[in-house]
Amino acid sequence: MNETTITAQPGTPFIDIVREFDAPPALVFRVWTDPELVPQWLGPSGTTLTLIEYEATPGGRYSYIHRDQSGEHRFRGVFHTVVAGERIVQTFQYDGWPHDVSLETLTFEDLGGRTRVHTHAVFGSVDSRDAMIESGMEHGVHDSMARLDQLLAR
Repeated sequence: MNETTITAQPGTPFIDIVREFDAPPALVFRVWTDPELVPQWLGPSGTTLTLIEYEATPGGRYSYIHRDQSGEHRFRGVFHTVVAGERIVQTFQYDGWPHDVSLETLTFEDLGGRTRVHTHAVFGSVDSRDAMIESGMEHGVHDSMARLDQLLAR
């Protein structure tokens, strides 16, 4: 089983997430960026995801809503760099914290038929980064990566 590693060094405004998948980079990238597939894996178990927009191209935007028993959680961002099978640079914003925007760089590393996805998220402050961690994001990341693994296996 592939493990998801989430690292947040004390005193730094960064979060690093690393996960390996048993699929080639082109397939992982496709599942990561295809608006038909994203709702099948993105978000914690027990939530439903509604895509408002999802255009994984340079300058494209995304917006989605997670719904669960506690209500709605809206997220949005802009894709700045999209290189198929290799790299995505995007902003990430939770509408509950409208003034906190992070910049995420995702790389898709070819491991010879497998893929390592590394996400490096930069926050405006250590407090913003800590608030993200305390929000329960780790649960959502772990669930999303497990669901993505299951989708890739089909």
